[in-house]
Amino acid sequence: MSHYDGTECDSNSDSDSDIGKHFAIEHPEEVKGMFKDFTQSPDKIREKIESLEHVTLNIAITGNSGAGKSTFVNAILGLSNDDEGAAETGATETTRKPKAFTHPTMPNVTIWDLPGVGTQNFRAKTYLKDVKFKRYDFFIIISSERFKENDIKLAKAVKKKKKLFYFIRSKIDNDVNAESKKKGFNKEDLLSKIREDCKMNLKGVGKPQVFLISSFNLQSYDFNRLMDTLEKELPENKKHALIQALPIYSLEALERKKKIFHGMVWLTALASGVASAVPVPGLTMACDYGIVTGFLDVAFKCFGLEDKSLKMLASRVRMNWKDLKGEIKSRFKDGVTPGVVMSFFKTPSMVGLMTVKSLLSCIVFFGAAPAGAISVAVMHFMLNKALKEMEKDAKAVLEKAQL
Repeated sequence: MSHYDGTECDSNSDSDSDIGKHFAIEHPEEVKGMFKDFTQSPDKIREKIESLEHVTLNIAITGNSGAGKSTFVNAILGLSNDDEGAAETGATETTRKPKAFTHPTMPNVTIWDLPGVGTQNFRAKTYLKDVKFKRYDFFIIISSERFKENDIKLAKAVKKKKKLFYFIRSKIDNDVNAESKKKGFNKEDLLSKIREDCKMNLKGVGKPQVFLISSFNLQSYDFNRLMDTLEKELPENKKHALIQALPIYSLEALERKKKIFHGMVWLTALASGVASAVPVPGLTMACDYGIVTGFLDVAFKCFGLEDKSLKMLASRVRMNWKDLKGEIKSRFKDGVTPGVVMSFFKTPSMVGLMTVKSLLSCIVFFGAAPAGAISVAVMHFMLNKALKEMEKDAKAVLEKAQL
């Protein structure tokens, strides 16, 4: 797995002349096992990649009317309440039936806005059956005050079905603002008191996990703690899908995405090595181009750098989206174009390595492992270099938005 040390990258640097040395020093154990990997585990590598690429994630959001379910759905999607495609919000119950909201840039992730338990058409006794509970990966139960009896019944029923569930005490910023006007106000004492009150209220559930959240201010309060918990408890492929889908609302959110993508670099590099082991002239270059393009397309969207995400962010922070786009200074300022992708292959050192790799891949059996080893080193270096450029752009956009 790749380890990013946080240093900035000069996108015009030709430091790729030391690709092999850099990779061998940073990953000595991987290099030792490389020859074995290419000949014995291609199916496992493909299976691993497919488990990440084709995973679906369905998140159920439920709670009583007025608790802030729809606003929370919009926050997760990176939308403002008045954006096109946003969940309808209001003081009364606006959710009459389960409604799916497909993520704007990650179509494999769906947020479900569910009716509150105990509403006219969704009685507590049959609630899970009525909302088709099997399709959800986990439940988030939201309340803006004390959790009601039906919330507790739902949690117990979800637990019995062996599904994950989490309690969110919403609109916490309203509580803080109201209490801040009192003498002797202490914010941390207030938050601690609210958490303990929620846990006492939910004592029949066992050891409930309660998170205090403001949907209008995700970077504050317990949202990062909720993400930490989900990272620990979700299966790996579901965790990847969740973190990729989250809007970049803070530097912590950006760090989560960086960690995920740097972890995927090694796997993607191995996929290139497997393709290089196939002795078909011209195939290796075509595969590498496709692998790099696919990886960078996903990363570009997940870092919120494409126009759609920039417009969504601009709407949230009330800015002109072109001002945010102007912070993208790298070669990716116009997106992941064919020219940008090819620019990673065209430096003199890279051309030489790719030529050697292509020749070796055509030597049946004896050339397969060396070609694969070169491919892993080349791909690892290129993708890390590209990610560092995107990360720098994403951080600049985040700072411009003052998040």
